[in-house]
Amino acid sequence: MTESRVHHKLSPKEVVLAVLRWILIIFFALYTLFPLVWLVISSLKTNFEFLALSPFALPAKPQWQNYVNALSVAGLGRMLLNSVFVGLVATIFNVIVASMSAYCISRFRFKGRESIYTLFTAGILVPLNALMVPYFVIINRLGLYNTYGGMILLYCAIGIPMSTFLIRGLMDSIPLDLEEAAYIDGCGFFGRFFYVILPLSRTGIVTAATFEFLTCWNEFVFANLIVSSEKLRTIQVGIRYFTNQFSTDYVSMYAAIVISIVPSILGYILFQEQIISGMTSGAVKG
Repeated sequence: MTESRVHHKLSPKEVVLAVLRWILIIFFALYTLFPLVWLVISSLKTNFEFLALSPFALPAKPQWQNYVNALSVAGLGRMLLNSVFVGLVATIFNVIVASMSAYCISRFRFKGRESIYTLFTAGILVPLNALMVPYFVIINRLGLYNTYGGMILLYCAIGIPMSTFLIRGLMDSIPLDLEEAAYIDGCGFFGRFFYVILPLSRTGIVTAATFEFLTCWNEFVFANLIVSSEKLRTIQVGIRYFTNQFSTDYVSMYAAIVISIVPSILGYILFQEQIISGMTSGAVKG
């Protein structure tokens, strides 16, 4: 028995659409990757090559010493550890608070439930720079200025609206029958939350945690606003110190920028599936 194959012949219109689609895909890929490629190439040049020659020229000899200078001379290693510590702790607290708020809003029916949820998610629309003065005053009044605690509390707070939005969307898709079965088996409030809902919501939680950590990692304005000690500076604040009043070490600064974006890229690569699933959770019901 022979298999019959049907070859579909593309019409001229379909060929044109396919070509246009690939042109757009290639264009946006190049548009996205070109700044990163240029940054890496520039970080391997000398300052003379960067300033005197064409900005698109390749380095005569890769200057890996720029990365050594970024880590040692500028003290970038300590700043990396500060960013990791602040980001991880703030992410943990953020996910805990957001999970609890999302659970209450998703599973319980009470008056004003949707209004409270609207207030939570409205924070996504508020520009963070507009809240610089209130945040600074609050952190200062709490005695947390120039401390790890101040940065952790601030980063945890600014990420709660987005985290609540993401986690609630996934919790809404969890059938109530699972909780009812756990309740019949004698599972209490905390038992249902920790042993039923949280494990089933891990996709949304991982997504929220990833976005929160990346926000903490890439944040500059508030880290520069509420921290003045060199020992507490995060990596994004440290990058600006490659520039002074009289000169700028461009190539070492670019090397530091490359180092700072590597964790963001690795984080997205590792959790890509969870992020996509978490962003699309709740989109289809039924």
